[in-house]
Amino acid sequence: MANILTGIRIICSIALLFCPAFSPAFYALYIIAGVSDTIDGAVARKMGTVSEFGSKFDTLADFVFVVVCLIKLIPVIHVPIWLLVWIIVIAVIKAINLISGFVMRKELVTLHTVMNKVTGMLLFVLPLTLTFLDLKYSGAFVSAVATFAAIQEGHLIRTKKGAPNAK
Repeated sequence: MANILTGIRIICSIALLFCPAFSPAFYALYIIAGVSDTIDGAVARKMGTVSEFGSKFDTLADFVFVVVCLIKLIPVIHVPIWLLVWIIVIAVIKAINLISGFVMRKELVTLHTVMNKVTGMLLFVLPLTLTFLDLKYSGAFVSAVATFAAIQEGHLIRTKKGAPNAK
C-alpha cells in the first residue's frame, strides 16, 4: 500500500507537466502528490512493510516531484539571482553528501532526518504561498533551513551517525 502511495506521487508529478502552473488542476495534483509523500512512510510503518526498496522508491518519487515542480514553476516565477545561486549551493552540498555516502558505505545514502522532513514540508508549502508572500523572503527562509539540513545530513553521513535510508 505504501509503495502504491509513492507511485501515486510519481504519476501526479508526471501529470503536473501537462497542467498550467497555478491552475486548479495543478494545485489538485500538487496537493495529492504532497499528501502521498506525507503518508506513505506512516502507512509503511503502520502496516509493517518498511523496506529498503520502499525507501529508495520514496527518494525517487521525491526527486521526480521536485524536478517536475522546478520545470513548471521556474519559468513562471521571478527567482532572484542570489536565491538561484543559494539553491545551486544547496544542490552541490546534497550531491557531495550522496557521493561521500556512496564512497564510505558503497551504497546511495539518503537520510530522512527531521530537518530534511522540515525542509520538504517547507518546500511543499512554498508554491502555495506565492500569491501572498514575496519569494525573496519565503525563499530565503526555506533556503536557510535547507542549507542547515544539508550540512547536518553530510555531518551524519561522514560521522556514520545516521542510519542509511532510515525513514
